[in-house]
Amino acid sequence: MSLDPVSPSVSRIALSRLMTGADVNLLGTVHGGVMMKLVDDAAGMVATRHSLGPAVTAAMDEMAFLFPVHVGELVHTFAQVNWTGRTSMEVGVRVEAEPWNVPDRTPVHVATAFLTFVAIDADGKPREVPPLKLDCAEDERRFHEATIRRKHRLARRAAIAASRDSESFGDS
Repeated sequence: MSLDPVSPSVSRIALSRLMTGADVNLLGTVHGGVMMKLVDDAAGMVATRHSLGPAVTAAMDEMAFLFPVHVGELVHTFAQVNWTGRTSMEVGVRVEAEPWNVPDRTPVHVATAFLTFVAIDADGKPREVPPLKLDCAEDERRFHEATIRRKHRLARRAAIAASRDSESFGDS
């Protein structure tokens, strides 16, 4: 089955949420796990939209926490598909935060993450996803960088598998 290419703009989303006392630790900063859930939620919606059906998180390649987020801040997540393979796709997520009660405040970039999703059918088996239609230089840059991350992820996985095959642990 051959699917028509789809622009990243078709499935791109933005979500916002106010951080409350339930989201923070004793220092008043948002737990990393709360941020990760927001990122996964946004990325999952994008992957489902792009693949026109269910998609599941296969990996979180990278998540960089750049600045802390505090109780009372409004957090915005921006997500889009960066790369597609036959059944998988990388979704990039940018997270920004700003005070909820200060007008005209420029949001601060607080986190970035890259997640891999696999589209699945009704039986939970991988299914094809539409290829990306790269509309502009920014889409091409994202696709190229995602390809680099994929090569590194596959090389790391192969190196670990080779290490396990060649070493015997616990034998003295």
